[in-house]
Amino acid sequence: MLAFLVQRISQAFLVMFVISVIAFAIQDGLGDPLQQMVGMSVSQEEREALRDELGLNDSVVVQYLRFAGNALQGDLGNSYFYSKPTLEVIAEHLPATLELVIGASLIIVVFSVPIGVYSAIRPQAWLSKFFMGISTVGISIPVFLTAIMLIQLFSIGVTVSAFPEDTGWGQWLNDFFSTEGGLPSYGRGDELTHLFGTWESGFFSESGLMHLVLPSVSLASIMLPLFIRLIRAEMMEVLQSDYIRYARAKGLSAGRINFLHALKNTMLPVITVGGVQIGIMVAYTILTETVFQWPGVGLMFLEAITRSDIPLIVAYLMVVGLIFVITNTLVDLIYGLVNPTVKLTGKKA
Repeated sequence: MLAFLVQRISQAFLVMFVISVIAFAIQDGLGDPLQQMVGMSVSQEEREALRDELGLNDSVVVQYLRFAGNALQGDLGNSYFYSKPTLEVIAEHLPATLELVIGASLIIVVFSVPIGVYSAIRPQAWLSKFFMGISTVGISIPVFLTAIMLIQLFSIGVTVSAFPEDTGWGQWLNDFFSTEGGLPSYGRGDELTHLFGTWESGFFSESGLMHLVLPSVSLASIMLPLFIRLIRAEMMEVLQSDYIRYARAKGLSAGRINFLHALKNTMLPVITVGGVQIGIMVAYTILTETVFQWPGVGLMFLEAITRSDIPLIVAYLMVVGLIFVITNTLVDLIYGLVNPTVKLTGKKA
């Protein structure tokens, strides 16, 4: 365990070093920081003096070493727009994004596991084929289009009048396919609960939960079909294993075989993929937060690009990279705990 942690920490430092180099390198391509700080009214002499003061005339190596040293101390500069440290700005917006990711993750777990297992146990059932068809469509639809459709159906509402209204069956079909709407589709709501000082959460109020429904479903829509198909494929492969055949020959019940022996080994690759997808969902929130105007780091990042807020853009890239590193390390630890036959060094026990 100790050797694995040392190895993973070393790899994490290497990955963060690469991310820091990339983040530092793209600063020059995002515009002149002086233009964002002082505008166009400052003379050229004052600009040069300010460049010397900020160290912008130093060599690239010196500038990177200064950047890396400040980053290690938790200083990634001040936001041009917010006029305060970038990490403080991200800390204010990160709870909203984590809340959205948690909501989407709960939806994925609750629906993907039973649907995937059922589709693997009964692959020829019409319901399994229906789920597989829906999952194929779900993977093909972009997340922003799903978000717009959800807003139209459940926030604005849809009135269907394609069937004859003067007949009982026609009126019933019109009412069945119509939606009243009413679900909130903008922001996080007003009733937020303060946790751990500055952490604001909507999980503990009706208004917050109602505002969370549509964005969470939208964010989950791109990952849910992937996990359904992954669990189904892994479960079907495990069910063809020799030890499953042996368990059946011993006369074990189908429930014990499917949910105790098969499902446990099915979840091993799912955990690995799931850990990576959690980090990816943080990036996917950019589109979801934009459509729903959800005040998280995704919307913050998009606005920072529009405003050419270079320090905030760089800080976002560093923080997202750190989230990826942490989640991948935790996934490796969980993988070893779930399957004791796999050593954390990557070799079979």
